[in-house]
Parts: sequence; C-alpha cells; structure tokens
Amino acid sequence: MRGEAFNRITIVGLGLIGGSLGIAIRRKRLARTIVGCSRKPQTLRRAKRCGAIDAGTSNLRRAVAKADLVVLATPVETIVPLARRLLPAMRRGAILTDVGSTKGEIVRALERAVPDGVRYVGSHPLAGSEQRGIAAAQPRLFDRSVCVVTASSRTDPAALRVVTGFWRRLGCRVVTLEPRRHDFLLATVSHLPHLLAFCLTELADGQELSLAPRSFRDATRVAKSDPGLWEGILLGNRPALAQAIRRFDRRWRLLRGWLGRGNRSALRQFLISAKAKRDGLQDD
Repeated sequence: MRGEAFNRITIVGLGLIGGSLGIAIRRKRLARTIVGCSRKPQTLRRAKRCGAIDAGTSNLRRAVAKADLVVLATPVETIVPLARRLLPAMRRGAILTDVGSTKGEIVRALERAVPDGVRYVGSHPLAGSEQRGIAAAQPRLFDRSVCVVTASSRTDPAALRVVTGFWRRLGCRVVTLEPRRHDFLLATVSHLPHLLAFCLTELADGQELSLAPRSFRDATRVAKSDPGLWEGILLGNRPALAQAIRRFDRRWRLLRGWLGRGNRSALRQFLISAKAKRDGLQDD
C-alpha cells in the first residue's frame, strides 16, 4: 500500500499510548490528517508541538465526525462510555478500535453498541510502560511489539483486515485472538505480574527498601505504573485474573512445601524449568 492508508485518523486520549500512536502514524505516513481529542487544552497543545496530531479538540463528536478510523486510547473503564457517546457521530464506513488491556467486556459491549454502517474491532498493543502522559510519548514504541487484535463471531472480516494491516504497518507483530482467550492469556503474563510487583513493593518496609538490590528494582519496576489505570485493568479482568492467581497459588504452595522439607531435587528441577522458559524469551 502506497501513500496514506487513511484520510483521517482520530485518536481519543493522548497519553503515552495515544501520543506515541500519533507520532508513529505520522512517521509511517498512515494518514493525511491526525486529529486528537483530549479534555485538557494543554495536552492538545503539547501533542501538536511534538507532532502527534495535526489538530485537536475537546469536542468528542466533532473529533470523530469525519474520521475513517477512530482509536480509543483511554483507560479501560472509560472506553465503553466514551464509545457510546461518539458512535452516533461516526460516519458510515468508519472503523472504531481501542487499545484496552482487557477485551472481553469491552468487545461484548461495543459489538452491541455499533450502529449500522460503523464497524468495531478490538485491539491491544502490548507496548506500554510504567510512564504516563503525552510527555512520555515515544516515536518507536510499537516497533517490534506485539498487538492483539480480537475476532469474534460478530467481527466484520474486512474491518479486521484493515485494523490488522494498520498495526502491522506501525511495526507490530499482530496476533488474532478471541476476546476471552486474550483476557485469559494476559492475566498470566501481564496482569498477575503487575499485581505481584505491587505486592512485593508494598510488603517491604523502609529499611528493606533501602537495601533493595537491582534484582528487586527490576522485578518491581512496573509497580511504578499509574495505580488508577491498573485498578481498572485488574477489576476489568477479575475472572481470568482470579484463575491466574489460583494457578500461581498452587505453585507457590508447592514451593513452600519443598523449602519447608528441604527438598533440593524438586526445587532444582523447578528452577531449571523456569530458567529454560525464560531463556526462550527474547529480550529487547
């Protein structure tokens, strides 16, 4: 595909993901015009200065009225309410997607809410960090990252191809998953690790933290993430997260037993297995 893939893309929410998305869209020349929507005028000004958007507005319906693609890049608990407000203003033939870290409830709600002529496909780029706000926007945040695109029985195949192509052109490796499968997998590799990082950090007292080595800092880096944002993610994926916690607890109880009995052989095999899995992951 040559030239701009879209005439106009609107990004609602200009934090780390939304701001980085605008910069990446411009860098990859995926749209003739990038419109940003934010409640804060200073955010719109900063987004324009850093090249994330061409124009900005706080008027949600005006922001999406002429867009070919609308991306909701707001906290998970705001995605459905905002979508319901903007969907009536979207033009026929336009596509709505989001970047929410949970998908099951969001996809179910928005597939029911889209009017005739407008299509919705869920997305989740796995490219965030503990930083937040337009000031943290990065031009290459999506390079070589994974983006999950959701597909259900109600997903329009043509819209799915468009959204998949959009993320691929941004540099992502796209994985297509059913929404509930997405939530199950992310509970284990994203949501539970964040919860454990918060727990480990909260557990340590002041003297312990004063002695914290690099290993502790590496293991708990994501505990620097926005608590309000993660509160919404954790509560939004309660069933899958509860299942991941139960799976973790079974292994934790095994470890406690082995340590209590001094079972060196079982502990060694556990550590060897974990190391082999971790060695198979490619670090950035």
